[in-house]
Amino acid sequence: MTAADDLVFDRSAEGAPGEPVRLSPLVRRVLAPNPSAFTFTGTQTHLVGHGRVAVIDPGPDDPAHVAALLAALRGEIVEAIVVTHTHRDHTGAVAALAAETGAPVVGCAPMVHGEGGVRLDAGGDSSYRPARILADGEAVAGPGWTLTAVATPGHTSNHLAFALAEEAALFSGDHVMAWSTTVVAPPDGDMASYRGSLDKLINRPEDLYYPAHGPAKSEARAYVAGLLKHRRFREAQIVARLKAGDRAIPAIVAALYRGLDPRLVPAAGMSVLAHLRDLEARGIVAAAGEGAAAAYRLT
Repeated sequence: MTAADDLVFDRSAEGAPGEPVRLSPLVRRVLAPNPSAFTFTGTQTHLVGHGRVAVIDPGPDDPAHVAALLAALRGEIVEAIVVTHTHRDHTGAVAALAAETGAPVVGCAPMVHGEGGVRLDAGGDSSYRPARILADGEAVAGPGWTLTAVATPGHTSNHLAFALAEEAALFSGDHVMAWSTTVVAPPDGDMASYRGSLDKLINRPEDLYYPAHGPAKSEARAYVAGLLKHRRFREAQIVARLKAGDRAIPAIVAALYRGLDPRLVPAAGMSVLAHLRDLEARGIVAAAGEGAAAAYRLT
C-alpha cells in the first residue's frame, strides 16, 4: 500500500493482469486486476518452483484472478499457499485457491486486533486461518526451492517476508516496495517495528526483492537503507512542524504533503500518526487526547 512519496515507474512493464511472467528460473508472477492508488498496478501473486510449487499471496477475492492462477498452475501440484500478511488484497483469494488445489495455507499468524482507524484500500482479513503459522526462521520447501519466513512487523504486526535461498531473493510483501514507501497505519502498524524490520533486512544476504506491488528491486539493501533515511527525514520534518506550532495531524499533513492526491491523504495521516506515536513512546512528544484527533506537542 502506498504512501505519498510515490516513485514513478512504467506500469506497462508489469505485464497484463492474469498473464504469467517469468522473473527468474524459479519465480513467475501473475498480476491481479486490482490497480488503485494503494496497490499500484495490482497485487502480484508469485509462483515458486516447477511441478510442485508454492503460491505466495494469492491476491484479492476475484474469480478472474483465481482462474488465471489455476491456468498458470495447470499440470502442477501446489505444495503450499504462502501468505505474507492479512490484508484482503493478499488473502481474498486464499479460500478459493485452497478449495481448488487442496493445498495447505501457511505463513503469517491471523489478525490479532486489526488495523482500526482509517480504512485504507485493503482491510484486514479476520477470516484468514492458516493450517500452519510460520515463526521467524521456519521454512516451507519443495523440489529445488525453500521459502524461509523472515518476521518483518511494521506495516502490520503479523507481516512476514520470505527468503528464497536458492536464488538469494526475498519476497518482501508490502514491507518493501520499489514503487513507493509503505503505509504504517496504527494501531496494527507500528513505526518502531517497521524501522527495526528494515534494519534487519539490511543485515541479511538477499539483494533482490520481489514486492507484492510494483517491480522487482535489485541492489535492494541499498534501497532499504534509503527507506530508513527517508523515515528519519520524515520524523525530523514532523518535529519541525511541532516546533512551528502545528498541533494536529491534518495541519502537519497539509504542510508536509503539498499537492498530494486527495485519495492518499488518509494514508499520509496514518503514517504521521505512526511517527507521532513512536516519538511519544520515546518521550519526545506528548499527546492530549487519542489517536488522529489528539493534540501533540514537544516535551
